[in-house]
Amino acid sequence: MHYFVTGGAGFIGSNLSDYLLERGYKVTIFDNLSRPGSESNLDWLKENHGQNLRFQKGDVRNFDALREAVESTDVIVHLAGQVAVTSAVKNPREDFEINALGTLNVLEALRLNCPQAIFLNASTNKVYGGMEGVRIVERETRYDYEDFVHGIPENFPLEFHSPYGCSKGAADQYTVDYARIYGLKTVTLRQSCIYGPRQFGVEDQGWAAHFAIAASKGRPITIYGDGKQLRDLLHISDLVRAYELVVSNIEKVRGKAVNLGGGADNTLSIWAEFGPLLERLTGRTIEVDFKNWRPGDQRVFYADISRAAALLDWQPRISPREGLADLYKWVKEI
Repeated sequence: MHYFVTGGAGFIGSNLSDYLLERGYKVTIFDNLSRPGSESNLDWLKENHGQNLRFQKGDVRNFDALREAVESTDVIVHLAGQVAVTSAVKNPREDFEINALGTLNVLEALRLNCPQAIFLNASTNKVYGGMEGVRIVERETRYDYEDFVHGIPENFPLEFHSPYGCSKGAADQYTVDYARIYGLKTVTLRQSCIYGPRQFGVEDQGWAAHFAIAASKGRPITIYGDGKQLRDLLHISDLVRAYELVVSNIEKVRGKAVNLGGGADNTLSIWAEFGPLLERLTGRTIEVDFKNWRPGDQRVFYADISRAAALLDWQPRISPREGLADLYKWVKEI
């Protein structure tokens, strides 16, 4: 089976490519190498897998290059994207061209060149918006939902908050619609706080890895808000395993949106609970600087993952405590 992975030199893409190559799949990575760490990830893949990996430097905004590249592909995993809300606010046109137009380009390349292929779109929980109407309770070390005890389900009303939410939301809905209108095998995966090795996190995106790297290297850490914001964390190995299950169960999930996150059992507040775990790993107290809340920051988000459990027979296996230790081990080696 031949996998075509856009953004395959990124954090998720490099881990997925490694997972697939180890299992004997053929993998083509399509990446413009613009994200920090992508060249390092690509070198790592080449060292581990040599000639079994095919790399094509390219940009999803270039439709002609995409259409040619997807020939003879069985599965397209679309991971390429602009990933930061703050960057989208600063440059909404670029954000739209990469996330919305780029996804449409990949879908059209699929429709016109390999319509039998399976298409997985990496979406985001940001398509649910700010969820201002959801009732929140404040506890000692975290905020939490008052009513959604299992998390936010896929049928929760969508509200594309911020340019990033709009561009990813458009991609999300195009993916669903291409199954309905054209009969393609497409599925959109709404992901939450993915973390793990090979994640070169920065302040604007990839907060768990950013905190771990900063703590290891003695760099400053800024917490926007009070640090009690609650998130569900999903280790990268659980995510790539879910991707494989999506492919093998495509007839159950085609045309659907599926949440892939840690769920209610794998939540941590971003500093009040995450911070002490990180301090145990570093063996020291970590000083942080608290600043005002950032606009649109959700007090709480964790996904209801019961659809993935029912349709894919999938559940996360790695707890945040185990996963953070794995992440920090990699951080110490870079």
